[in-house]
Amino acid sequence: MLQGRAAELDLLAALLARARQGRSAALVVRGEAGIGKSALLTETTRMAAAEHFKVLRTTATATETELPFAALHLLLHRDTARISALPAPQATALRTALGLEVTSGPGPAPVNGGDNSAIADARTTPAPGPHPTTIDRFLTGLAVLTLLAELADGQPLLCVVDDAHWLDHASAEALLFAARRLAAEGVVLLFAVREGHAPRFPAPGLPELRVTGIDDKAATDLLAEHAGDLPPYVRAEILSEAHGNPLALRELPAAQREGHLGALAGPSHAVALPHGSRVQQTFVDRVGALPEATRTLLLVAAAEGTGDLEATTAAASALGAGVADLEPAERRQLMRLEGGRLVFGHPLIRTAAYQSAPLAARVAAHRALADALPRVGGADRRAWQLAAAATAPDEYVAAALEETARHARARGGYAAEAAARERAARLTPDGATRARRLALAAVAAADAGQSAHAADLARRAAPHLTDPAVLARLARVRAGVAREREEFDAAHQVLLDTASAIAGRAPDTAALLLYEAMTAAWVAGHRPSIDEITDRVAALGLATPPGAPPYLPAVDGIARLAAGEPGRALPPLRDLFARSRDGARGLGLRERASVATWFAPLGDLEGGIELAAELERECREQGAVGPLPLVLLLRARARVLLGRHGCALAGAAEGVRIAEDSGQRHYAAQLTGVLAYLAALGGDEARVKELTAFVDPRQAPPGRVWSAAARPLLDLSLGRHEAALRGYEDLAAGPASHTTVALYCVPDHVEAAVRAGKPDSVRELAARYAEWAGHTGTAWARAIAARCRGLLAEAGAAGADAVHAAYEEALRLHADDGRPFERARTQLLFGQWLRRAGRRSEARGPLRAALDVFEQVEAAPWAKRARAELRATGESRSPQHPDRLTAARLTPQERQVVRLAATGMSNRDIGAQLFLSPRTVGYHLYNAYPKLGVASRGDLPHLNLQTD
Repeated sequence: MLQGRAAELDLLAALLARARQGRSAALVVRGEAGIGKSALLTETTRMAAAEHFKVLRTTATATETELPFAALHLLLHRDTARISALPAPQATALRTALGLEVTSGPGPAPVNGGDNSAIADARTTPAPGPHPTTIDRFLTGLAVLTLLAELADGQPLLCVVDDAHWLDHASAEALLFAARRLAAEGVVLLFAVREGHAPRFPAPGLPELRVTGIDDKAATDLLAEHAGDLPPYVRAEILSEAHGNPLALRELPAAQREGHLGALAGPSHAVALPHGSRVQQTFVDRVGALPEATRTLLLVAAAEGTGDLEATTAAASALGAGVADLEPAERRQLMRLEGGRLVFGHPLIRTAAYQSAPLAARVAAHRALADALPRVGGADRRAWQLAAAATAPDEYVAAALEETARHARARGGYAAEAAARERAARLTPDGATRARRLALAAVAAADAGQSAHAADLARRAAPHLTDPAVLARLARVRAGVAREREEFDAAHQVLLDTASAIAGRAPDTAALLLYEAMTAAWVAGHRPSIDEITDRVAALGLATPPGAPPYLPAVDGIARLAAGEPGRALPPLRDLFARSRDGARGLGLRERASVATWFAPLGDLEGGIELAAELERECREQGAVGPLPLVLLLRARARVLLGRHGCALAGAAEGVRIAEDSGQRHYAAQLTGVLAYLAALGGDEARVKELTAFVDPRQAPPGRVWSAAARPLLDLSLGRHEAALRGYEDLAAGPASHTTVALYCVPDHVEAAVRAGKPDSVRELAARYAEWAGHTGTAWARAIAARCRGLLAEAGAAGADAVHAAYEEALRLHADDGRPFERARTQLLFGQWLRRAGRRSEARGPLRAALDVFEQVEAAPWAKRARAELRATGESRSPQHPDRLTAARLTPQERQVVRLAATGMSNRDIGAQLFLSPRTVGYHLYNAYPKLGVASRGDLPHLNLQTD
């Protein structure tokens, strides 16, 4: 039993106990060097083995931080045969990542379209639009999750990653993605991280255990085991120096015996160094006291980093050292041979052995390793050893690193690719070649999600490049990073400037950039930027050739939309949207999803939901996790607008989880806003407050507009018309006033104003809405415009015939418009007017129909209002559709799982669709059955579950 660690071990034992019951957990164990993190993991491993867990354990190393999936391979290499049980896209991605199936083509999930040839060979200029083909970097994490669940089938699984701060980026990303989605697999995943170390290991969303020094009694007992022969005053000084750090309590006595702690010679010693520095210095002193050949062997082993005995001894022999020289280090417990590998007694010893050596000796060690590694098949490691040995630009080394970068990209290791290309650029003598390598590094960094670094690399490369395709690609990288940061002005500016620079040589590419610049300016709602782009397009004199995507007409359409000219704005946007539905001429998933957002200003809700469903299907089939939050946002918006609230809730909740897991905070904010809007429709005031508090009010309009619309909608739902009106007035006057969400809120604004007794304040707004509705050509928009006309007629001098005619027209247009919730709201308003006009028997029909729909879509406050109005006509109604009301008790995740299970899909198929493990799917079904009052999945098809 470890001394002084009872509380920590109790926590870890509890995680193991939960895993035996089928529940999963992940934990990050943080603490300073030597504090006992590895010892805790070792003791947990011992407990798990005693309880018949399957155990996977690996330790990350500093020398493999630039080798993609190196740590993941070490963790999983004994179980790669089980990969065949995974869904095909996941299996392909994981095999590719682990180097078992290196692809020469685009990989399993082409999420961006296109290729890198425009940068790799500047002689060619590709058609505008496509981005480099990438393997979705989150798909590997999903595959790891599924594999861990597979390995835990039959016995619980403990997965341990020590020194996680040294994980290569690709392994860290995959393991963290899996860790955040663990639920009911019976898996415990532990990471040990050195506190205050660079590189850091951020793990947002995961619980952490911070390990500090052991208490005085435990420290005294531990010191007695290692320093019983030392004088009491020396033990007291060591105890004070160690601050409860177990490594210091073990190593400082050994250093004292070897004569390396002379400062502790008497009771009057005053401690001058923090204990971490003291322990590090003792290791430096102890290594320095070794024979020269032993120091050389330790230096080579430290430079090699993985414990590879063959490579280390081959390199060391070239420097005059060999295995026989290990004995002095073994005797002092600084290094040992274990399982055929060289192992340092502690990572700090490796640091001491390397950092205390002179620069010339370190360079010689790296060169010797570079010479040795080809003999054992380590070409990528050899390239990095050559780079470590380089002290000046060297094209041979740069070319070796570029080859390593190509290997990394083929496996989906984009961070490793970026690092290799950037280092290659630094070592490149030729300026043009250096710029090309920097450009490729920028693309790779963007694909790895390293936004700030990607933008910096692109900025450094651009001034030294001339090829239009390369410049366009870098501009899109920089603009994409700016959009992620919600810096839309910066995004539009870089796209506009680049388009202007290349328009004469690549007009088609320039047209695409101008469209993307205008889109960024529209999203920001910045009218001067929109005008600037319009003027620039006119000055450039570009035209759209026959058959080319209508980007330039769309630029004009967006400008017209911003100017309030729907008649001239919608036709070119409709043409572009139609191209997106047809496959968008090779655009990737993200680009097609971006074009698809125009469904809302076009009023084409059915087209929008069909395209979003198609994009979602492609994402799930390909395992393309990266674009999925945007696609789920699109589909959730369309579902909300079509009144399919239950499905919208499930999809938006999933989108939030995936966006958070994949670090796409801007989409998480927008999806959270959709959830707030849905909570408002349901009258859940506490939930609305909780969700709207999540959104930063400083965010750009897209990030906060749904949240801003949720607050007044809640007030309107609950009959607080004055408060609702103030909210809608703020929305109409604020920075999000140009957005489609604000447009779709106009009918609610009109209703709030009329009920608050201020109809004149919205007459102009209603007229603009009616003009837009007419140009959409959609029945539903014209129906709602007629409803607004009826409301305003109620409040004005128009007679009853005008009011009745407006509502009748609205209901006629609503007949087959696909928006049952809006139809029900029209029926509620019509029924209210009829009742108040004394026509109670006529009012019952529309009120009954409205109540049916409100109950069906689980809009409680609206159902309450309809029930109250119906009661006022002399008719009482009890709640109906009990199966739907029961389904309302399901969590969003349970709702999704149940809906798919009802179609006959297996747990494994559902898991592949929803990016969950099959056991987690089973867990959700088990929890859903009693809520639904059913005993098995065979009963699910008989329930009246909402689908779209």
